[in-house]
Amino acid sequence: MSTASSLKAVILAGGYGKRLRPLTDERPKPMIEVGGRPIVEWQILWLRRFGIKSFVFLTGYKREVLIDWVSRNAERLGISYMFLTENEPLGTGGAVKRIRDFINEDFLVLNGDIITDLNIEKLRVKDGEVAALALVPLRSPYGIVYVEDGKVKAFIEKPVLKEYWINAGVYRFTPKIFEYLPDKGDIERTTFPTLAQRGLLGGVQFAEAYWRSIDTMKDLEEASNEVLEVFKDSPSL
Repeated sequence: MSTASSLKAVILAGGYGKRLRPLTDERPKPMIEVGGRPIVEWQILWLRRFGIKSFVFLTGYKREVLIDWVSRNAERLGISYMFLTENEPLGTGGAVKRIRDFINEDFLVLNGDIITDLNIEKLRVKDGEVAALALVPLRSPYGIVYVEDGKVKAFIEKPVLKEYWINAGVYRFTPKIFEYLPDKGDIERTTFPTLAQRGLLGGVQFAEAYWRSIDTMKDLEEASNEVLEVFKDSPSL
């Protein structure tokens, strides 16, 4: 089985980021700055901690902005890279399927709008599985009111609900995944349900990891106050 440092990381970087307009009017979502750096840079810094140096960027919307930034910063970040561009939206499944001729071993795929520090070494595909998903606890988007005997006892601000798990948007795939990917369509709606029904999809829980999906202006504001602390030990900061 491949060690983390030998894996290629495939970043889904073609999204429109409509809910972050006007910030995404002139750039793709992974180029939105959080704490003074684009999301994609935080992703690279995270994966470089585990020795991962080879990146594939699946681009689409405003791709020239991402291509220019990666090309200018690759040497500083110590990575090699390639780009694959879709001229029409193919969905996450269709986009990943296009790399089948370039990869013949396990590889990582991650959504281009998440920031995390989860331990990628623990994300492994077990024998008999085709893929493994990273899972993180659900953070309530609302404050919780604790009531006892009809009396309000406490207010808990946006607790982490550790009994519920969500897809972290970080995956480890074996090459067999290409047999299950659509030419056009999303992995989450097509491939994963099929694999789950057949017992071919693993789920690895990361109870203590930092994880943020940057979907709204509020996410952006909150993450900007968190990332510098999370990545303070990164040698590139």
